[in-house]
Amino acid sequence: MSKQTVGEGLPFPLGASWDGKGTNFALFSAHATKVEICLFDGDQERRYELPEYTDEIFHGYLPDVGPGCFYGYRVYGPYEPENGHRFNPNKLLLDPYARAHAGEMKWDPAVFGYTMESGDDRTFDTRDSAPFVPKCVVVDPNYDWKGEPGRRNTPWDQTVIYEAHVKGFTKLHPDVPEHLRGTYAGFGSQPIIDHIASLGVSAVELLPIHTFINDDNLLDKGLTNYWGYNTIGFFAPDPRYASDVPNSLREFKEMVARLHSGGLEVILDVVYNHTAEGSELGPTLSFKGIDNASYYRLLPDKKRYYINDTGTGNTVNLSNPRVIQMVADSLRYWSNEMHIDGFRFDLGTILAREVYGFDEQSGFLKAVDQDPVLTSVKLIAEPWDIGPGGYQVGGFPPGWAEWNDKFRDTARDFWRGEADVATLVPRLSGSGDLFNHQGRRAWASINFVTAHDGFTLNDWASYNDKHNEANGEENRDGSSSNRSWNCGVEGPTEDKDILALRERQKRNMLGTLLLSQGTPMLLAGDEFARTQHGNNNAYCQDSEISWIDWNLGDDAKDLLSFTKRLIELRKAYPTLRRSRFLTGQHDPQLDVCDVIWINANGAPMQDEQWQDTTMKSFGMLLDGRAQKTGIRKHGEDETVLLVMNSFDGVVDFILPETPHGSKWALLIDSNIPDGAPGAEFPCGAMYQVTGRSLLLFTLGM
Repeated sequence: MSKQTVGEGLPFPLGASWDGKGTNFALFSAHATKVEICLFDGDQERRYELPEYTDEIFHGYLPDVGPGCFYGYRVYGPYEPENGHRFNPNKLLLDPYARAHAGEMKWDPAVFGYTMESGDDRTFDTRDSAPFVPKCVVVDPNYDWKGEPGRRNTPWDQTVIYEAHVKGFTKLHPDVPEHLRGTYAGFGSQPIIDHIASLGVSAVELLPIHTFINDDNLLDKGLTNYWGYNTIGFFAPDPRYASDVPNSLREFKEMVARLHSGGLEVILDVVYNHTAEGSELGPTLSFKGIDNASYYRLLPDKKRYYINDTGTGNTVNLSNPRVIQMVADSLRYWSNEMHIDGFRFDLGTILAREVYGFDEQSGFLKAVDQDPVLTSVKLIAEPWDIGPGGYQVGGFPPGWAEWNDKFRDTARDFWRGEADVATLVPRLSGSGDLFNHQGRRAWASINFVTAHDGFTLNDWASYNDKHNEANGEENRDGSSSNRSWNCGVEGPTEDKDILALRERQKRNMLGTLLLSQGTPMLLAGDEFARTQHGNNNAYCQDSEISWIDWNLGDDAKDLLSFTKRLIELRKAYPTLRRSRFLTGQHDPQLDVCDVIWINANGAPMQDEQWQDTTMKSFGMLLDGRAQKTGIRKHGEDETVLLVMNSFDGVVDFILPETPHGSKWALLIDSNIPDGAPGAEFPCGAMYQVTGRSLLLFTLGM
């Protein structure tokens, strides 16, 4: 123990805060008896006891300690697993509020609070873990954000999200300098921004970049936690994606600034539902050793064990006020200091759990709902977990958007001939059956047909079954319910008819996604048919299975052009992205229906047709004269007609008559993707709709 004088410091803010002369350290623990701050210079460690304890926060001030200093904590208290306490000062612990980390986790028996070799978590291990765990870094928070003049807040109804992985997106890009590939700097480079911006999307959603840990069982198999859903630090960008590790914080900020300058919002996929410390047999890296009973949900009658609503071994305790504070502080930090525009919450149902189950008025959701910072950014829930009552699509409160897997499943089923029209119609309309309550808007439905988890778009049209052999689990991992169709042959083929059908199916899915009401999310690479060769669970594949291949063939380039065209049309025709939910009801005052569902005869669908599960061709007529806002007046947008045919043969479709137009102009036909738009057909004319195809028309006089 060094004899350097430690000042009393302050209990706020939590974490390590440099003031230009020294650093204040503050750490919450309701059950610890003593806390030491440990400073590192190479292998040399100096320890200082934090002298004050205020409102369950240990704190102290060290002069002459500043940016670049490596540190961690040692926390003393009872080691009583049966009572939920796992204090062990032999374990160096990461600061929950650390703004940066350095070094990698090295799996060693010493990183466990118990004697790992015994398999008994009630034992107490005395080995020092410091040589094997990452260290926290004191940072200089100052950064000049004046270099992002392009930053803007995109309204929800104009939002198109693009889900991407920092490393996988750039690792093979030929125009990104080799030393920047796979890094924040690479993702913020001009070739990357040019591609994303050229698509017309408005926001990039990055898979987890909070500091995370590689699972030892994966490392033993030569694999890694590629997706990053194994967080250990909620305030720090993971240094593994930094080209300049000592300046990883600055590099991340520069990436965000460059994306903003390109007109793109940045949304982070965040994992506040569990941590990398796992179950009672997991390592002691941070929260478990700081205050296990406060940070985690424990079984009420067996506090040695964790409630596992996440499927990862532990569940963060969002019923504890200090834990709510930590998550809210983290979100505000990323929003205020890192200029992040929104968050997608992995297993978001966890955030709304109280001890009795899901509650849309949970403490955490109330905290967010009243926060002036957090209510100004985009909040997206993955509205499920594996706990009781965990599936909550549509159950989050006003202000939230939610991933809508019903859209994905129904769209996939329709185009492979397994879902009827009546099942698809609510999904095309913004899923009002799920979200139309409490003044929520159609944008609350985050529509997607693919995501990081599952088949890519190309693989959905190329494989009936998963092919996860490379994951080392004998193809047992990943979902077996993919709602996919290989169009006749499993995997690659040279059959021209099958290849043509697959290309049309990809275009159909993209059209369904980008021309439906709600907020579309596009998986990176789907715009040019990226493949994972049938792997639907590439969470452990930091390899060419997951990395995007930028060598584009002719079909890939054609699909890319088609995707851009769809997004362009979504922007150009506001009727495709209404905020108000479509009702299909006739408005007698305005004498208009916002949507009319059309059968192949060009007439409105009748009751018996809604019951006909064999009908596979229909139209969705969106009237641009419908009321757009709460002000009761006609809209002034153009009327469009979306036609969808999942039948495998040609359907003679009558283009409907309408009193406020005389002809339909073709904008999109997924059977002729490179066709020049604008071909006109009189109302009442018959159009031969190719089997398994999607069309879009606009009404003209």
